[in-house]
Amino acid sequence: MSFLDDEKWTGRVFTGSWERAAGGDAAVVEPATGDELGRVGIASSQDLAASAAKAAEAQRAWAATSYQERAAVLRRAGDLWQQHAAELKDWIIRESGSIPGKADFELHVAAQECYEAAGLPSHPTGEVLPSEAPRLSMARRVPAGVVGVIAPFNAPLILSIRSVAPALALGNAVVLKPDPRTAVCGGVALARVFEEAGLPAGVLHVLPGGADVGAALVEDEHVRVISFTGSTAAGRAVGESAGRHLKRAHLELGGNSALVVLDDADLEQAMSAAAWGSFFHQGQICMTTGRHLVHASLYDEYIDRLADKASHLPVGNPHTDQVALGPVIDAGQRDKIHGLVTSSVDAGAKVAAGGTYENLFYRATVLAGAGPSVPAYDQEVFGPVAPVAKFSTMDEAAKLASQSEYGLSLGIITADVAKGLALAEKIPTGIAHINDQTVNDEALAPFGGVSDSGTGSRFGGPAANIEAFTETRWVTMRGDVAGYPF
Repeated sequence: MSFLDDEKWTGRVFTGSWERAAGGDAAVVEPATGDELGRVGIASSQDLAASAAKAAEAQRAWAATSYQERAAVLRRAGDLWQQHAAELKDWIIRESGSIPGKADFELHVAAQECYEAAGLPSHPTGEVLPSEAPRLSMARRVPAGVVGVIAPFNAPLILSIRSVAPALALGNAVVLKPDPRTAVCGGVALARVFEEAGLPAGVLHVLPGGADVGAALVEDEHVRVISFTGSTAAGRAVGESAGRHLKRAHLELGGNSALVVLDDADLEQAMSAAAWGSFFHQGQICMTTGRHLVHASLYDEYIDRLADKASHLPVGNPHTDQVALGPVIDAGQRDKIHGLVTSSVDAGAKVAAGGTYENLFYRATVLAGAGPSVPAYDQEVFGPVAPVAKFSTMDEAAKLASQSEYGLSLGIITADVAKGLALAEKIPTGIAHINDQTVNDEALAPFGGVSDSGTGSRFGGPAANIEAFTETRWVTMRGDVAGYPF
């Protein structure tokens, strides 16, 4: 029997046990072929309400367990990601259209997220404060309660586990709503791992569903913290609803990240980073390099080199062929990508490579003559498109890189790392990499953006995770009862 035995989860949601979904079921579709891989349960708002109430009940006992027990569950979960990597890798490739290397990376990060989270239960949970009264005064971090996690399709395992693991480790219960398009590798897989790791029943709930279920999760009275990863438009709605219900929302949203190539850059070395930044996972990554800003002295050669590399990148079914790019997630996303490419050409950009597709396979595309007012440059494409613009001075580079409503990631290529760091200081982003492209992630590093890219670093490392998934409580103790004037 396989680890993801479909007899267990077909038509069901996970509430600590596998229950028939009130919302029915939906096909799990392989984007590369259109084949049905299985059928996953789709939750209703009624399922959500029942799970949130059950999670609130289970959370109290889970928070009261020893830190050693919680840490042990997280360590076992990390081991399980590694033990079942071959089967889970196949699901990530087929369900999300990932190339094998990207699937390997997701599984590596999933294990690391659990191992890093295993250190959180034993992390110091507060501090002793001075007090003007004769008492012991402390600030303690306590579990928030029930954490709602809403995760997208593009890196479904990473973008679920990076909230689920630390939230559980810190004594919370979790209700996870994965995208229905990637409900197995972004949801069912997590349910099975934590089930096998010995997490008590009811502490984790996995409820694939649509926007109505997401809205119900944000609004439910039992859910105190929301961790959302997705588009900026959807994030605004989540943040507004959370604000009305007086609960915290951690929002990791879209991006249109710049890769700045300075005049002293070695283009031979830069090309691999440039192509990876724009074309990795078909550009369906929030940190994707969405704007290439190249010094005017290198611009023509850069276009030629990047277009040549793009034109030789194989596109196809990553499950059966050795390819660099797999399919985009669905026809709606493909049509959005192509619409931005064609409107950019209408606005004066030139297709130096790509710009075509077959079914859901969109070729790596390079747009020369891009810049402000070109749609694929101004907007987040979420596809394998590299718009290239030129600059002449460092001040112009900083201005262009900063001219975006987003502020997620930044890459700078230069022979002078001090000059690159100085430039990075002038460009507001949550992440900056000198001599690397914009797509990077590590379990112990703080991750998040500014402006329309979200509400800051809410993932990665003990400081960010403790801040995200606990509340601060003031506690005092006296030897005798305090006396007052009346």
